[in-house]
Amino acid sequence: MSSLRGKARFGYTRQITARSATASRARSEIAVLQLVKDQFQARPWWMNGLLFFCLYMTLVYVPWDLFIKPLSEDQEVWFGILFTGWQAKVGALLHWFVYSAGSYGFWHMRHWMHPWAALYVLQIALSMFVWSVMNVSERGLGAGTISALLFAALALALWRAQQRFHSKRADTSSREQAA
Repeated sequence: MSSLRGKARFGYTRQITARSATASRARSEIAVLQLVKDQFQARPWWMNGLLFFCLYMTLVYVPWDLFIKPLSEDQEVWFGILFTGWQAKVGALLHWFVYSAGSYGFWHMRHWMHPWAALYVLQIALSMFVWSVMNVSERGLGAGTISALLFAALALALWRAQQRFHSKRADTSSREQAA
């Protein structure tokens, strides 16, 4: 009889432990969801779009471009100039660095993102215009100008968002003041 009680007690303990683990997991998931929600409320929708774009480029596209895409098909554009082959692979490494820094900088809203994010996007605007001038048959000057103006507007928005970016020192001192 005592062995039955021991087994029943063990089964009951196992159920309590399973319920406790499930509840703990649910609390962890809620905490993670709250962290993500707080992160996305820290910046405007268009900046969240830039964050998602940087994350996608860092984690999905550039690794595919570097490691899977055949060298014969590889192309990268910098300052409106098309690079192919090994030059494109080197350009992809540079893009990987830029998008990784952008992902980290937007996620943590680091102070060094201003002015670098705005200047990089302005470089893209210039590249769009140069590309359209050099390759008139591709898209035309009008399409290149429109693209350049859209990216220039985004660069201006990033430039004006300086107060949203903060330094690590400011974060530390505000945490110390709160404690």
